[in-house]
Amino acid sequence: MQFISYSFLAFFPIVVLVSYLLPKRARRFWLLFSGYWFYMCVRPVMGIYLILITAVTYAAGLLMERCPADSEKAAGKRRSILTVTLILSIGLLGILKYSGMAADTVSGLLSLSGSSVTIPKPDILLPAGISFYLLQALGYVIDVYRGDLSAEHDLLNYALFVSFFPQVLSGPIERAGRMLPQFADPPAFSYENMRAGLLRMLWGFFLKLVLADRLAIVVDTVYGSPDAYSGSVLAVAALLYTFQIYCDFDGYTSIAIGAARVLGFRVMENFDAPYLAGSVADFWRRWHRSLSYWFRDYLYIPLGGNRKGVFRKYVNILIVFTVSGLWHGAGWTFVFWGLLHGIYQVIGYLLRPVRNFFVRILHVDRNSFSHRLLKVIVTFSLVSFAWIFFRAPDMAAALHIARASLHFRPWELTGGTLLTLGLDGANTALLLICLAVRIAVDLCSYHGIRLSEKLLRQEIWLRWTVYLAAVAFILLCGIWGPGYNAASFIYAQF
Repeated sequence: MQFISYSFLAFFPIVVLVSYLLPKRARRFWLLFSGYWFYMCVRPVMGIYLILITAVTYAAGLLMERCPADSEKAAGKRRSILTVTLILSIGLLGILKYSGMAADTVSGLLSLSGSSVTIPKPDILLPAGISFYLLQALGYVIDVYRGDLSAEHDLLNYALFVSFFPQVLSGPIERAGRMLPQFADPPAFSYENMRAGLLRMLWGFFLKLVLADRLAIVVDTVYGSPDAYSGSVLAVAALLYTFQIYCDFDGYTSIAIGAARVLGFRVMENFDAPYLAGSVADFWRRWHRSLSYWFRDYLYIPLGGNRKGVFRKYVNILIVFTVSGLWHGAGWTFVFWGLLHGIYQVIGYLLRPVRNFFVRILHVDRNSFSHRLLKVIVTFSLVSFAWIFFRAPDMAAALHIARASLHFRPWELTGGTLLTLGLDGANTALLLICLAVRIAVDLCSYHGIRLSEKLLRQEIWLRWTVYLAAVAFILLCGIWGPGYNAASFIYAQF
């Protein structure tokens, strides 16, 4: 089941209504059942993987708790339990997600050596969302191993943590220390939570249906046959994809956060105006924050972080972002995308003395608007360029689009060229207006202005006017119809 589906519009009100009608003790059973129903609606067999990951990581936490690290022998047992859990979990993910990539890679290498042998790709079902809930469960195991968290004895509570339906398919990747206490004592009904959650869901539906899916029409048209378009059109498509993936994923996250809030639970924010970042490192503190923080805490720091010298710090950054790229998708384009972000950051650190030198001799005010704007433009351009490799079907297409986009000639876009890419004039104008709204909301957020909070403080007549107008606008201007794919959230594939 996907958020953008008629089945979800029937499922969610029933879950909320029954949840608040049931006694508090029974709410967790109902939410657990709802989570598995939501997840298994995609394909029932996928529930086996969810149960397996839950059972393995739950048992690992209990076993480590029985081996308090008060002796070298006990500490060794804890390390062994952690190691076995990581091997089993990551090994399962590797087989399910990357066996096809491995087969293609070996076949390609054999072809280069002159061999005609082709390694067949295994036909394996990749469970939806496994990359997300697996990291969430492994974060719990590592926290218990470190002693940052006590093992959870309540299997119901832990199973709900892994399978909570707003998060299970595409995050945010939450921490056990934040969510387990909330599930242990489900909050009572709150009108404030209800209206704030529904408003957030409405924003998510706007981002997905009105913006992301309208952007997708142009992007899919161009990326479907990049050889048929000029470099200028390819550059525009690359720019539009930069906004498409943001609106798509932030739309999903907003619906997830809003749905959890309606049920009384607080889930972490996943985005913080990422395209207003002043550096690539700052971008990753604002983009997909739950994943960025996971890799920071459970991979970058254990590798040594910045504690083992400058060279090791740079190597660790490259490793983390290469792994991040591989996590996103089973393809070398994703690996290169992640590595490219790592290279950006290493180059940024290496050039810091040079930048400081020019700032000093030119008396540049780093707090000035012009300087901050320049940093945002440069960062946005680098990130947009990298997204080409994320979106392209293969490296050959990505390199073609990247090279051609560098030959951007604005005059090639005159004469209605952009209106041949799937959107007519009215839809193009609507797209630009909605993009301006998206940017304006981010600018307000960047400066600490929460428009949703301001709206919720207004008189009831004004609030309901906005609510009803927003619903009508989404229904009228959303991308619907027989060709619409209700399961088209970009990050759902990861």
